[in-house]
Amino acid sequence: MRSILPSLIVCAVMIAFGVAPSMAGYPERTVKIIVPFAAGGPTDVMARMIAAKLSEKLGQQFIVENLPGAGGNIGTLNAARATGDGYTILIASSSYVVNPSLYKNCRYDPEKDFIPVTLAAVTPNALIVHPSVEAKTAKELIELIKTHPGKFTFASAGLGTTPDLAEDLFRVTYNLDFVKAPYKGGGPAAQAVLANESPVAFLAMTPVTQLIKTGKIRALAVTTKKRSSALPDVPTLTEAGITGQNSETMQGVFVPKSTPKKIIDTLQREISAIVKDPQMQEKMLPLGFEPDGGSSAEFADYVKTEVAKWKKVIADAKIPQID
Repeated sequence: MRSILPSLIVCAVMIAFGVAPSMAGYPERTVKIIVPFAAGGPTDVMARMIAAKLSEKLGQQFIVENLPGAGGNIGTLNAARATGDGYTILIASSSYVVNPSLYKNCRYDPEKDFIPVTLAAVTPNALIVHPSVEAKTAKELIELIKTHPGKFTFASAGLGTTPDLAEDLFRVTYNLDFVKAPYKGGGPAAQAVLANESPVAFLAMTPVTQLIKTGKIRALAVTTKKRSSALPDVPTLTEAGITGQNSETMQGVFVPKSTPKKIIDTLQREISAIVKDPQMQEKMLPLGFEPDGGSSAEFADYVKTEVAKWKKVIADAKIPQID
């Protein structure tokens, strides 16, 4: 009896403070990180960078599982249905805050089904073209598309992503006639531009930064308020004379709604330290990631603001909801 008494006392104290005994050694087994897009896109790249560091720091494997499809809805819904025990994490892009307004029957609620852990980073979107496209500026591209209606194809990173919506907003604002080809993530969409299969796109910068630097793809502008440190020579759309088109792609970390606070705090603390580490930033910044790592509460406010922002964009641009 005496041999188990100390353990019973420890368990009683942990329960009294709202900490389940099973959480004491978190993580005790492999943790799955769901990415709702194909491998190679910015969300996948960020998830794998974080997973590698979490595995090192917490002593268990954090593995990335790509579940692409339906603009991120398939993977996100899969994560929403997971047990909230800390062993399923969602790392999502801005489709997370867009899809509830874009889809008629979005089967997850961004504010009720998940708990925001931290905003790992944001990524500027870039307006890019294959080098064979004659336009050298955003305004020249607009004129080129108007001169050749229906000729150009824009590669889409997936329905509901902010690059995809940036294309819709671009089309509506300037009354442009072009074809949009959907791909399962930023990586495949970038390859489509590279191959001149779909020679124009708005894409998050991560899968295209090196292609731009080597001249294999040409960037006409970035969609954020200020230039990207990864591509300082590329103007913003505002500088290029194109207003009202600002957008960015978030890289956000979420857990299912019933996940204990102790685990959320652990993940927030560790991921924040990872993205703020100078050595990690040496890898992130050249890829176009702007690190954040703020608190769970700060990220929750960001999510609410972004949900409202994109709901208004969808309504103002009269973008039809997807069945």
